[in-house]
Amino acid sequence: MNILVVDDDFMVARVHGGYVARIPGCRVIGVAHRGEEALELVAELRPDLVLLDIYLPDMSGLDVLRRLRTGAPDDPFVLVITAANDTATVGAALQGGALHYLVKPFESDALQKQVERAMRIRGRLSATDRAGQEDIDRLFGEGARSRAAHMPKGLTRPTAELVERVLRSHHGDLSAAECAELAELSRVSARRYLEYFVEIGTVIVRLRYGGTGRPERRYRWGSDAAQA
Repeated sequence: MNILVVDDDFMVARVHGGYVARIPGCRVIGVAHRGEEALELVAELRPDLVLLDIYLPDMSGLDVLRRLRTGAPDDPFVLVITAANDTATVGAALQGGALHYLVKPFESDALQKQVERAMRIRGRLSATDRAGQEDIDRLFGEGARSRAAHMPKGLTRPTAELVERVLRSHHGDLSAAECAELAELSRVSARRYLEYFVEIGTVIVRLRYGGTGRPERRYRWGSDAAQA
């Protein structure tokens, strides 16, 4: 998968490019630091996926997203990567056709999961000219509950729905410990369900730094089920 990295910060763009370089089958074919530059490189290089920042010096990344998602078959997938975590921006990205939304800072495996997901979707689309309903459901998804029908061993649907209710009813994000307390689960169990939701794309995770030790992972419900 050919990937274009768009970020106004040269160092951040380099870090994200390094993450991409470690994903099998992926390569960075260009880097842009402004919106207009990103649009020009997309037209010239035809990337499969664009890693798009929202805060750009000449225009909003949301404007770039709208101009990239034209509905044409060769439009690139767009993965938004930004420090913006307000619901208005998240909603605009979702409505604009973003494949997913990662809040900075994040761990490299979070990016790898979404890039590999884009690769799977592109592979399914290119494998056939026509899709049956089962194929379409797999591409678009039918919400967290339908995906939970194929949950990993050791996880159950009722507990997943409990964790989902806790996240949906809480304004803002939660740590695994906070979610566990509200759901009356062990921290280890809550963390497993939270990470499962992150993997299937219905929960957004961010890292909160402070003090010593590893950064704290914070989880917030942010369904992209419409994007599969």
